[in-house]
Amino acid sequence: MTFLPLAILLLLHIPFASSSLLSLNGTGVTTPDCSDCPSGDNTRTLWDIMWSCALTLFACAWTAIHPNIPGMAEGKFTIFSRRLGIMLAMLIAPELMITWATLQFLSARDAAKAFNDAFSAQLHQAHNDHPDIAESTATLLREFPTSDGNNSLHLTSHVASRNFRGWTVTHGFFAWMGGFMLYFKDKPRATLTPDELLGFVREGAVEMPDIVEADIEDRSKGDALSKGIAILQLAWFFLQLVARYVQKLPMSLLELDTLAVAALTCIAYGFWWKKPKDIGRPHAVYWKATAPPPKKLAYSNVDERYAKDWTDPLVAMSAAPLNFMGIWPSISPYAVRSRRVPSGGGYDEGSVHRHRTNVLLVGCFGGTVFGGIHCLGWNDVPHAQGLLHAGSLAIVAVPAFTALLLIYIWLNGSNKGIIYGASYAIPAIYGGARGILFAAILVNLQTLPPGVYDTVAWTKFIPHL
Repeated sequence: MTFLPLAILLLLHIPFASSSLLSLNGTGVTTPDCSDCPSGDNTRTLWDIMWSCALTLFACAWTAIHPNIPGMAEGKFTIFSRRLGIMLAMLIAPELMITWATLQFLSARDAAKAFNDAFSAQLHQAHNDHPDIAESTATLLREFPTSDGNNSLHLTSHVASRNFRGWTVTHGFFAWMGGFMLYFKDKPRATLTPDELLGFVREGAVEMPDIVEADIEDRSKGDALSKGIAILQLAWFFLQLVARYVQKLPMSLLELDTLAVAALTCIAYGFWWKKPKDIGRPHAVYWKATAPPPKKLAYSNVDERYAKDWTDPLVAMSAAPLNFMGIWPSISPYAVRSRRVPSGGGYDEGSVHRHRTNVLLVGCFGGTVFGGIHCLGWNDVPHAQGLLHAGSLAIVAVPAFTALLLIYIWLNGSNKGIIYGASYAIPAIYGGARGILFAAILVNLQTLPPGVYDTVAWTKFIPHL
């Protein structure tokens, strides 16, 4: 199953590779002069170039993605299809992934801080009001204040006491990705946000989940080794391109595009480093029978804006990009029915507002890097210069346009007409730019200069050899 994305990438390139190979043997395209090219191990084929790029894209787009926890009743095909869709989104617009990863990281950090601040204050108060409690026990015990006639703190009724050993960013990620499922009358009700969990624990309606970071990491399917292998693949690909640049060997546009995707993936990887990966089921949180029934929950109702404004097919397709960017988070009917966090969600709107400057800078930086890397090939592709110039400049312009839109929304509030118009404009401009770059890549594959097939002479980097 995990080899399917790689097969798809290769199948997408088979027609282009075949036409390129046929063209190299024809008269319409300048053929490489084999007499002047190194032979044997000193050359590479078009398939070698595509295979290297496919492996790197697989490491970027498949292994780097950290999806939210799926619905408990969802099948493997549904989960795989959703992940495949996110993978394609990363290949088409990797800037969205680093923005999404930034939002999730900031939200996870804020959630961990909120829990630690709330319970550390309770621990400190409990220690002062009950000096007879031993120090070792006080550091693990938390209390919640309830008021009687004297407003005193009690250890008996209406007080939830559990071991609390502090939350980390991993806990915050786990909570925002749908890690805590509320059970009401022994039936799953809805996924809890960290704010809802904190409020219910304070009210005594649920017990504080006793789960440490090691337990969460044990559920995760990704460890430092698997992440390290993916990063090594990216680093090796990057090193090869740097060596080609040093030795003045030309590169194909496909390699530059792969490098651009890989560069942004590394940024997303950094933000997702502590996020659990591929967790299949959430942690159960049971509602106490003595507490009144829970009211409206964040993930139990379809967003009204989704129901009213997302009837147009093109706008519906824009839901995921707008979610990834934090412009207009929405909860779809599919997420509500599956009792899960939306595919493009998993972050706090409050954190988006608090850290909007950082999010804006990261998103614009990613877009600039992605478009700028494509600009490096301007002088190396004489047969596709016009396409490359237009596509790369448009890619650089889209982040600037999005930044101006976000600044306007933050200063003047959400405007339905502007967001509706942006939902058309941003995908159209960016999609057109990516289409132009894709066309430039195809043209370049059919007109590769002879030097592209030369491999790096690594022995030149080793003195006296």
